Amino acid sequence: MVEEQREARGVHNPKVVDLIRLDPEHDEVVLLMLEQRSWGAAPEQLRQLEEKFNGYLSFVLDGFLVAQFPQYKDVPVCIRLDCASVPGDVERPLLASMLSFATSVEIRFEVNVIQG
Repeated sequence: MVEEQREARGVHNPKVVDLIRLDPEHDEVVLLMLEQRSWGAAPEQLRQLEEKFNGYLSFVLDGFLVAQFPQYKDVPVCIRLDCASVPGDVERPLLASMLSFATSVEIRFEVNVIQG
């Protein structure tokens, strides 16, 4: 019996959409990005976040979300970043840019700090 290899989830792995779920409260599909490291924990962290975000945008805008999940056709999309700590001054400009771009393509973007 071969055990299925699963890609690691998290901002550090841009090849994986960490979680997809329907949020009935907001009537939207949520694509979740998980950042379990504290901000500044790795020098490549912001580059990884940007790469992950761009991958999510491509997944939605290039039609892969609807191709894999036809039930989400015409359902609004939210990209949500769940992070372990409050973003600081270094992270805020990138997050603001991500918000601005997502809004321009009618995707909601939000940052959610998970209190552990």
